[in-house]
Amino acid sequence: MEGGPDSVCVLGIDLGTTSVKAALVVGTEQGQVVAESCSRETQAYTSSVEAGLQGMEQDSRRIIRALNECLAALPQQQLQRVSHIGIAGQMHGIVFWKRDQGCKWTEGGTGPIFEPEEVSHLVTWQDGRCSPAFLSSLPLPQSHISLATGFGCATIYWYLKKRLKKSGFPVHLLPEVGDPGSIAGRTISAWHGIPKGTKVGIALGDFQCSVYSCLTERTDAILNISTSAQLTISMPSGFQPPETPDPSSAVSYFPYFDGDYLAVAASLNGGNVLATFVNMVARWTEELGFQIQESAIYAKIIKAALDQNDSHLSVHPTIFGERHTPEQLASVTSIAASELSLGHVTRAVCRGLIENLCSMLPVQRLLETGVRRVLGSGSALARNEVLRQEVERIFPFPVVYGKDVDAAVGAAMVMFQGK
Repeated sequence: MEGGPDSVCVLGIDLGTTSVKAALVVGTEQGQVVAESCSRETQAYTSSVEAGLQGMEQDSRRIIRALNECLAALPQQQLQRVSHIGIAGQMHGIVFWKRDQGCKWTEGGTGPIFEPEEVSHLVTWQDGRCSPAFLSSLPLPQSHISLATGFGCATIYWYLKKRLKKSGFPVHLLPEVGDPGSIAGRTISAWHGIPKGTKVGIALGDFQCSVYSCLTERTDAILNISTSAQLTISMPSGFQPPETPDPSSAVSYFPYFDGDYLAVAASLNGGNVLATFVNMVARWTEELGFQIQESAIYAKIIKAALDQNDSHLSVHPTIFGERHTPEQLASVTSIAASELSLGHVTRAVCRGLIENLCSMLPVQRLLETGVRRVLGSGSALARNEVLRQEVERIFPFPVVYGKDVDAAVGAAMVMFQGK
């Protein structure tokens, strides 16, 4: 889709946990339409001696390489019409770079591209090196949101302690906070056909951008299950969160646009639990002398679970803990000899994922808030019919699929609003 001569083209970029996505959104008199989009898996997970077994790091170079591959795949004619760039990315993590040496420009197939230079690994939101004891030793945040392992500020403190630095928190490293849609700067070079001088918006949280891309009614709840999982509702206009954090609360209040807040049950356990389960089955079969691709295993366990509509087996699948209860890991109860098939176990794992979210943000609270329907989205939900069945079994609302959350599209839409 080209758009008319008076249409405006905005590029949205989402630097996600497992993939990078870029979306070209064209604004017309009728609204905003996604013209083109592209995504690439980053395959960026890596390790370091300092991070240890609890660390979770990604190679920044691989992330930017995937971004350049995305943009190179988009139509040059559209990129040449881009006036603004909106950027979202995985929240809470942190990456360091040397001043004025963070990147270098080189020649690529579609013109100049930038590559990371003096840049650290990205310590992601999944990083687990900050123990509960370490976190409890830190100053209380002046915020309604509790500090957790994987949060950038906690990681900075961890590095300071690891290197026995006595100095206080390096406040100068923190970015200035601006309004969503405001401009951080302009591109200093043409980039994949995008003109030099294109306005770039301040960085946005991928979660808020994802919600912004699909939430149209305050009576909607959004259920997103991808790598992790979130259940989200809008708080009434004028709501203000508590002044101090409650580390034991399963619900966080995330700042949203126009001064509003979202109530979020942000679970660390989603599609990553299913991926771990599949990997476990693959390892077992390999130990037994067989080789089966994990993609084939995934398809077979879902088919087996579809044949088991009911199971009394109970799986509490929090193998990655939760921010409000990091010490409470997964468990299995009500184990009967008659319900040990692959289908029974898979069904119980899927049900457990949804039940865990609903234990964090109960259905009764959704009813009290006036929720009328659930918007289901996310890669894990899209490819897993068993998960969808369990969603529809547990929620007493109509569940609508297909209106997928998209942080890249949301970032672009925010820039339209800022214009």
